[in-house]
Amino acid sequence: MSDKHGDYYIGVDVGTGSARACVVDHQGNIVGLASQDIKTWRPHPEYYEQSTSNIWNSICVAVKEAVQQCGTPVSNIRGLAFDATCSLAVFSRESDSPVSISSPDFTTDRNVILWLDHRAVDETKIINATNHPVLDYVGGAMSVEMEMPKILWLKNHMRPDQFRDCKFYDLADALTHLATDKETRSYCSAICKQGYLASATDGRAEGWQLDFLTAVGLENLAADDFGQLGGINGQNGEYLSAGQCVGLLSEKAAASLGLLPGVAVGSGVIDAYAGWIGTVGAKVGLGIDSGDEREQVVHRLAVVAGTSTCHLAMSNEELFVPGVWGPYQNVLFPGAYLAEGGQSATGELIRHVVESHPAYPVACKAAKTGGIHIYDFLNKHLQQEALRKTAPSVSHLAKHFFFYGDLWGNRSPIADPDMTGTIIGLKSDLSINNLALHYYGALEFIALQTRQIVDTMNEHGHQISVLFMSGSQIQNGILVNLIASTCKVPVVLPEYVHAAVCHGAAMLAAMAASSQFASVSKDLWTVMGEMSKPGWRVDPSTDENEQRLLQAKYEVFLDMCFRQREYRDLVDRKLSAGQ
Repeated sequence: MSDKHGDYYIGVDVGTGSARACVVDHQGNIVGLASQDIKTWRPHPEYYEQSTSNIWNSICVAVKEAVQQCGTPVSNIRGLAFDATCSLAVFSRESDSPVSISSPDFTTDRNVILWLDHRAVDETKIINATNHPVLDYVGGAMSVEMEMPKILWLKNHMRPDQFRDCKFYDLADALTHLATDKETRSYCSAICKQGYLASATDGRAEGWQLDFLTAVGLENLAADDFGQLGGINGQNGEYLSAGQCVGLLSEKAAASLGLLPGVAVGSGVIDAYAGWIGTVGAKVGLGIDSGDEREQVVHRLAVVAGTSTCHLAMSNEELFVPGVWGPYQNVLFPGAYLAEGGQSATGELIRHVVESHPAYPVACKAAKTGGIHIYDFLNKHLQQEALRKTAPSVSHLAKHFFFYGDLWGNRSPIADPDMTGTIIGLKSDLSINNLALHYYGALEFIALQTRQIVDTMNEHGHQISVLFMSGSQIQNGILVNLIASTCKVPVVLPEYVHAAVCHGAAMLAAMAASSQFASVSKDLWTVMGEMSKPGWRVDPSTDENEQRLLQAKYEVFLDMCFRQREYRDLVDRKLSAGQ
């Protein structure tokens, strides 16, 4: 426990299903951590809606509990910052109250279209059909999960007067607004709407791109100097990099959070970006770093692995990678660029493969009898099978089993939403052995696709040589070892396995507080250096036989990936030829 008279900082992480708050001391030690569920409504199969009112109430409960746990007086809380999912929050320009996003009546208090909402498929196609240069900053094509298609959907379904009254926020910025009453936006939120450029290789000025908005049918958003989107930086709006101080906690927000007014509030980020902050500064001997650690950040890829996985890499220059979002300037460090690859479903893929197998009920019962999680049970089963069969490694159990797992389409690096899954080696076996084989196949697919993303990024100028992982999946030892061995690079795991994202948000709070209460304002990398905790490394397998096997599996993986598209094209050509 820290000195009760020291300074403390609060990071709030708003994920898909819960809000978490952590309190850290000046050394980055987590001294309080609490979570509260948030509600999600699904009025239609592809619709996912939330409410900032409900989210804020959950945040308040979590913050109060976390502060109570650490036992420090609230007068010692100096900073607060938020991260959140990349979801679209809508408020009224006139009243600043939540605006319903629920069609057809738009009468609920649900004002958040969640990131995984897929209502805007048609709008996404319209946007991508423009082939506008802005799309170069999202790997060539916009995702249905981004915010600009959602805004276009609202325009197409709301009354014109309703739509004109909307002001749009990324969720993290909306929470910062509720905490401070400030109308600022983060660069992180601007780039997620994908109509804003901090800089561009074609000489475009920073700001919202009017020709893009016009091309997609949203030219009316230019009214009042883009007031609905946050305005023009330095004119009627303000855009900040991560952790820069937005303002001070308002009296109203402080009362609901159980804090005192005047706490510094930092500019927030998307949850995956907070995972980057909370992991890549981990103190661990890599044997590859030299000189200024700040210069080594370009070699570090953050892999934030939960329901889905994000792959975040920093660069000092503008690097375009097919199928990878970015380069985004000023998001974390002023002047630096961030790129974001991703796998749309990894944790969800593992869950689906395990729970849909006929042997799942039997395996679940056996795991419960042994007092362990089903994944731990399957890992143990695989290791015992390898011993029983005297296999050189678990990987050899599946040497002739080939699993391709893009069941929800491909986000990176080929950005093909029509991709599906494939299995070669399917049998009629309904046993736990077969369940374990399919489970391993899903893990191996995640590792192989991670290598494909890393290789693609490096082929286009990145310099990735070590992975820093966070999220629930890092508790899976077989998966982590597979990723290290398949990618042939060390994997570093954080001390705070369950709270790396929340820990990253707390670092933003500390940075904001330094600009208000310290004699010297600190930049983000300095704060990360002071508050990051020791991590531990997992090295690639040195077994040459296993490495040869994984190399062969990677070559088969690539063939399965691209052969699927060739099959689709072949069928489509034959059908079109007969018309």
